[in-house]
Amino acid sequence: MPELTKIKCVACRGDAPQVTESEISEYEQQIPGWEIVEYEGIKRLQRSFEFPDFDKAIAFTNLVGKLAEAENHHPAILTEWG
Repeated sequence: MPELTKIKCVACRGDAPQVTESEISEYEQQIPGWEIVEYEGIKRLQRSFEFPDFDKAIAFTNLVGKLAEAENHHPAILTEWG
C-alpha cells in the first residue's frame, strides 16, 4: 500500500474504481482524525477542524484551497463561525 503523502491525487470520476474494504482498512491508518461517511451512496472522507478565531479558520481554508488547486482536486469545504 503506497504512502498517501507520497502519491499524486487523481480526481474521482464516476467510472473510477472504488477502494475495497481491505484498502480502506489499510489507508485509514494513514489518516488519523478522518472519518468515512456515505452521502448519496458515495463514500467520502470527512474531518472537522476547530480554530481559536475566525481569522485562523479562514487562513486554514485558504491554505487547503491552494493545496487542492495544486492537486486539481477540489473538495467541499465549509468554514463557519461558532
